[in-house]
Amino acid sequence: MVNGSYRNHCSHCLHSLHVDLSPGDRANDCRALMRPVAVEHHSAKGYMIVHRCTGCGTRTRNRMADDPHQGDDLDTVLALMRSGHHEAGHTNRRQAHR
Repeated sequence: MVNGSYRNHCSHCLHSLHVDLSPGDRANDCRALMRPVAVEHHSAKGYMIVHRCTGCGTRTRNRMADDPHQGDDLDTVLALMRSGHHEAGHTNRRQAHR
């Protein structure tokens, strides 16, 4: 990405693969699909896409890519936010205010 960071998920469907134990190490043997399940807001990092591994159930967060040239698909992000999906006691902001 142009800001020097990296993306761990597809910019269109927001899915990822469970390949890392630590960011970038590719040392995880799971290799299952990481499904986007929610969007959370972090006060310092901004919007985070929450993934849940379809193989082992691990939950991870990754910063949303909002670069105007290489950003995540906004329609997909908004659809995920509108879904109001609860994730292990967490909820996105829209559902929290219902």
